[in-house]
Amino acid sequence: MSVNDKYIVGLGNPGKEYTNSRHNIGFSIIENISKKHSTKFTLKNKLKCWFSEFKIDGSTLRLFMPNTFMNHSGETVRAIVDWYKIDIDQLYIVVDDIDLPLGKIRFRKKGSSGGHNGLKSIIEKLQTQNFNRIRVGIGNPLSINKTSNFNTISYVLGKFSSGEQLILDKVYKQIIESLEKLNTRKEDYIISELNSFHNDIDK
Repeated sequence: MSVNDKYIVGLGNPGKEYTNSRHNIGFSIIENISKKHSTKFTLKNKLKCWFSEFKIDGSTLRLFMPNTFMNHSGETVRAIVDWYKIDIDQLYIVVDDIDLPLGKIRFRKKGSSGGHNGLKSIIEKLQTQNFNRIRVGIGNPLSINKTSNFNTISYVLGKFSSGEQLILDKVYKQIIESLEKLNTRKEDYIISELNSFHNDIDK
């Protein structure tokens, strides 16, 4: 294994009923990367996930989708770190964020779970908050609907509208392009590129 290899874990829930839901945006991004590079997923029981990989710019990008359900994502991430014996800096978690507006992206190298059960599980299993995470905004139902009579669980497990999907297509494209450049551009450049992306969403 090369120190230049990257390990990208998209968070979500397995099962057709969760496909394309807001909470599964991590899965959707991983699937879009795989589709772009024509890779196929295989089930890795030891790692409790679906796995795919491709080579780019002299390194390997490995893609993972846990099949443990969101609340136990840390089991997969811990297994990946142990199996490949990687440095945590090589790990990137892609996750939905209800506190970010739709179309906004935030790359952080450390931080709390922010109430996200998937991140909470990873922090518990890795025993650290210091790992890369790419948070993808799905919008907050309270700000969208201007009412407190809204079920947050139903919202995050719900599907995106066609209009929202048009915005997400741009988001996915940017995240994929940034991840592809992890070994050719400085990390500060990637962080700035992703964190400023929302300013260009309407262009």
